[in-house]
Formats: sequence, C-alpha cells, structure tokens
Amino acid sequence: MRKVLVTGAKGMLGQDLCPVLEDSGYEVIETDVDNFDITSPNMVSNLLMKEKPEILIHCAAYTNVDKAEDEPDAARKINSLGTKNLAQACAKLGITLVYISTDYVFNGEKTEKYLPDDEPNPINVYGQTKLEGENYIKEICKKYYILRTAWLYGIHGKNFVETMISMADKPELKVVNDQIGCPTWTMELAQGIVEIIEDEFPFGIYHVCGSGSCSWFEFAQEIFKLTGETVNLIPCTTDEFPRKAKRPFHSVMENQNLCRNWKLALKDYIKLRN
Repeated sequence: MRKVLVTGAKGMLGQDLCPVLEDSGYEVIETDVDNFDITSPNMVSNLLMKEKPEILIHCAAYTNVDKAEDEPDAARKINSLGTKNLAQACAKLGITLVYISTDYVFNGEKTEKYLPDDEPNPINVYGQTKLEGENYIKEICKKYYILRTAWLYGIHGKNFVETMISMADKPELKVVNDQIGCPTWTMELAQGIVEIIEDEFPFGIYHVCGSGSCSWFEFAQEIFKLTGETVNLIPCTTDEFPRKAKRPFHSVMENQNLCRNWKLALKDYIKLRN
C-alpha cells in the first residue's frame, strides 16, 4: 500500500482529500498545525524520516488573502519557508511532493486562459508567497507536482458558496462582477490530485480547477438558482467593493479537463449539502 502524508489535513481541502485517498487504496498520514510544524526544519526532517511516505501532499497554507497584506512575514513563514523545508526534506528522501498553489500567482491581465507555463506575476502578498513556495520546489525537487487551483469551496470551511447561502435573507446583496475565475469544489480538486498521482503524470505544473469560468456575481446567481432562493443580487465593480489585497481581474486557467464544468460540480455540491 502506497503511503501518503498530507499537510493541512484538517483544512477545507484536507478533510475531503484524505477520505478520497483512502478510498483509492492509499495509507494516509494526516498532519496539521497541531502535530506538525512545517516552519521547523528539524520537525519536518524528523517526521518524514520516521514516516517515510512515498508522496507528500502539501495542502497547509496561510490562506487569508487580505490579512496577508498586514502580516506578510507570517504568510511568508508558512507559504514560502514552510514549503522550502518540505521541499528540502522530500528531495533528500526521494519523496514526491505535491504542492497546492493558486491562480493568484497571476496578475489577471491576460485575456485568454492562463497555461501552466505562463509567467506568474502576483499582485498581492498571498500570491507572492505561494509563488515563492513554487519556486523553492522547482529549485530543490526533481519529483514534484505544482497544482494550481482557484475559487475553492467545500463543506468543511469558510468559502464563497457558504457565505452566499448564509446571506440569502439580506434585503440586497452586492457582488463583484468584474473579476473572472474558475470556481472549484474541493471534491473535484481531490479527485484531480488522485488522478495525477495514480496515472503518474509527468512531473511539473498543472491547473486543477473547474472548467469554464464566471464572475463572482454569476457564481452567486448560479448558487441561488440551485438553492431556489430569491435574492436581490446587485452587480458591482471591484472599486465599489474595495478589499485590502488586490485581486486579479481575469485568472481563468486552462485545466486540461482535470475537473468538470464548474456548474455541474456546483449542482452536485448543493445537492450533497442539502
């Protein structure tokens, strides 16, 4: 039985990924911040030497995009240096490293879909620190997958879908209509990860996100269409809804058919959560 170690196992993605891995026949070692400090090179080295996984799937991250602008050092410590520690230990022990990255490594100025080998150019601290993590892996590891995803939602964490549903009773909801991306269900991402490691794709960078694209406003429209809620949705611009961190306007990625169309996935998610 192949052994896989997962960081961030208690996070939104981790809680869906671990059962999918087990169902696929892997022995899964679940780690999270309470039992595995990725910012400690010694702890990383010791645990990986003890467990000797064949694959490490790195889901742990500092993910609060706006807070990262105020806490760049904290974001960098986890996303950049924590990833470097894992990369060094994995390279030394011959472990395949799977790193979950983000569409926010791009600046959003491209009008076509971003391809895996397009030049990243992040416009916020979160994207910058995730890119630094990517660069350490490319520098240090021979056996790696960098998997960029986007607009993630799932049953086990704070996300756009759950936020919208919780606000359905508001007299009106303003939602940004000039940022375009690829909504991705954590289960779709989990299955994409398993497909890549099972089928032994060539090492490198992949985009694992929902197919198709929409704005946040269109995403909200689809959510309420599927839940049957009548909500007074009002489209607004990014300038009307300022946030601490800049967001890319167009971060649509080419996903090589690794996930289904975002609308089909959302439909299944809504059905499941009901």
